[in-house]
Amino acid sequence: MNHILLVEDNVDNQMVIEDLFELDEIDGVLVTVSTAEDALRRVREVWPILILMDIGLPGMSGLEATRLLKQDEATRHIRIWALTAHAMKKVQQQALEAGCDDYLTKPICGADLVNRVNAFLANHGAKEAA
Repeated sequence: MNHILLVEDNVDNQMVIEDLFELDEIDGVLVTVSTAEDALRRVREVWPILILMDIGLPGMSGLEATRLLKQDEATRHIRIWALTAHAMKKVQQQALEAGCDDYLTKPICGADLVNRVNAFLANHGAKEAA
């Protein structure tokens, strides 16, 4: 089963995304943590294929966690999508420079997230079958 790690400190945002996974039948197991430090620990327990990373976290930022994950040979292959309330090009550029593979702005459009995650999972499954 494909694991997807959600790193989000806002409980309301967590619940929205958790509901999308439950109600829209995304073919993946969502694991939720609220800090970057917890994410760095959990990633080696669940080995997610995708991380939805809030970049504005308490303590270590999501961008710093992304840099650490992308510098590590064991975790650099994991796709990381930045989640942020900041829609400015500068913030998007910072996320991409840190190693994020994609960038989503909050509030999250539920249908868009579901479609993107399902497309990612379908593409990931096709690559594994090849």
